[in-house]
Amino acid sequence: MSQIAQRLERLPFGRFHYKLLLMGGLGYMFEAVDAAIIAFLLPVVRPLWGLTSVETGVLASSTFFGFLVGALTAGALGDRYGRRNIMMWALVLFCVSAFVSAFVNNWHHFFALRVIGGIGMGAEAAIIAPFLSEFVSANRRGSFTASLAGFFSFGFVTAALIGYFIVPLGDNGWRYAIVATALPVILVLWWRRSVYESPRWLESRGRHAEAEAIVANIEADFAQRGVKLPPVPASGAVVTTPAASLGETFKVLWSPKLRRITIMTWLLWLSVTFCSYLFFTWIPGLLVERGMTITKSFSFSILIYLAQIPGYFSAAWVCERIGRQYTIVSYMAGAALSALALATVQTDQQVLAMSILLSFFINGVNAGEYAYTPEVFPTRVRATGVGTASAIGRIGAISSPILVGYIYPIAGFAGVFGMTTAVLLAGALSVTTLGIPTKGRSLEEIESTEFTAALLPVEGAEEFRA
Repeated sequence: MSQIAQRLERLPFGRFHYKLLLMGGLGYMFEAVDAAIIAFLLPVVRPLWGLTSVETGVLASSTFFGFLVGALTAGALGDRYGRRNIMMWALVLFCVSAFVSAFVNNWHHFFALRVIGGIGMGAEAAIIAPFLSEFVSANRRGSFTASLAGFFSFGFVTAALIGYFIVPLGDNGWRYAIVATALPVILVLWWRRSVYESPRWLESRGRHAEAEAIVANIEADFAQRGVKLPPVPASGAVVTTPAASLGETFKVLWSPKLRRITIMTWLLWLSVTFCSYLFFTWIPGLLVERGMTITKSFSFSILIYLAQIPGYFSAAWVCERIGRQYTIVSYMAGAALSALALATVQTDQQVLAMSILLSFFINGVNAGEYAYTPEVFPTRVRATGVGTASAIGRIGAISSPILVGYIYPIAGFAGVFGMTTAVLLAGALSVTTLGIPTKGRSLEEIESTEFTAALLPVEGAEEFRA
């Protein structure tokens, strides 16, 4: 392990890390607000624009078309050019497109702007977890990254509250709701100006002086607050590589050592994202289809979305106790059982109870995947690995709302949530059979023991000994 990595690993979890958690988490929160608010807009804009069931499903998937592009490209760009700049520009793109979408008058323009905004949010989502996890030591990294993902739950609850209180405010209530989701992002952008680039990434690119300066500034902040840091252990050599082309970076993901991990993360993200957005995008509309008023549907949705909060943060705690793999599989099993029950219930109260359980468990899985995925890829391709997995997951987010538009009129609740159960079980099987343990291991230890052979020599690589 290099000296830079050793110095980051010895840092006690403190104010610096909580600041990173809040700045990164707010990005996830606003991503979730934007993804979830469409569920509360659809019951209003569907009759306004005379949309069919399939057109409604396509519009529900609009953001995720952009997510796919943003996540796929941002990871590779982040590995080549650095994490911080990609994260900042992604948020700018989202904020502008979301604001403009509040003023359109047909669903085609609305669809196009949500796709553009989705590119920004997809890039943001793909960068935050691998970026900020590189600042955190092994003993807190799992709970940190899972808690980071936990801000999604605050976003869904915020969207539900906006849907409940703002959308009903007259004919333009849906427009006010969109503006309410976009404007606070400006404050997050302003605050994030102070975020450092990842020292681990800088070091992997041979930019040792910059990495040293950043770590020294972080250590100085701890010293000013009277925190005495332990001595730095002896460090090893660092192999630095020049920036590879995007094609070379993607190729590494399919090298013999990484192929299994790439397949596992793709299946995990595809199954979880498919089921999450199937459920959370359509549940207000499905409740209306069952005969509820829009007001009652939205009030039920708030309770369902509130269950996300304990789901995320309980999984963040469990991640450090039993490991990421067992956490993901356990919560997936709970989500599958809840979906199976939801396929058979009859009364509104039963629907609400099972929906709350499904919300709890499926978001525990989300927390686990966000903690796990950045750990199982080496630094050189970490953002690319997370980005491609996230992009594959967005295929599930795109397809699931559209499939519901086809399946619900034919098979009803049973068909929709029977499908959810099967997809969740497939994801759990992939993690069980293809995953690797990461609990209590530094990123460098995981890389050296699992993937050294995967990082094929790159022309121009050099060894640096700290």
